[in-house]
Amino acid sequence: MALYSEKVMDHFRNPRNVGVIEDADGIGEVGNAKCGDIMKMYLKIEDDIIKDVKFETFGCASAIASSSMATELIKGKPVEDAMKLTNKAVAEALDGLPAYKMHCSVLAEEAIQSALDDYESKRGKKG
Repeated sequence: MALYSEKVMDHFRNPRNVGVIEDADGIGEVGNAKCGDIMKMYLKIEDDIIKDVKFETFGCASAIASSSMATELIKGKPVEDAMKLTNKAVAEALDGLPAYKMHCSVLAEEAIQSALDDYESKRGKKG
């Protein structure tokens, strides 16, 4: 059996939404000291809809694929829906991750949450 699903390999080899949004409405950065993965998410939000999302990830195939899939799952969606995104949903959308790589999907969830928190704090709703 292959270590990674075809979807993981596709999102690793051809990641979607890579890059920076210069005038992002929300930016989130998270990392995992244990594995060394770092994810940064950028959100462009208009009328509570995520119009654009980009990411920069330094990490393994699972981290890059999780970042890519997470951006695909929230792009064009209401902020409220993005807030509900779970690492489980990211992993399922990738047709699964090896158990010891599930932390990568957790990082993707946390990076999006961090960017959404940043967006909310800039709007004066939090913090």
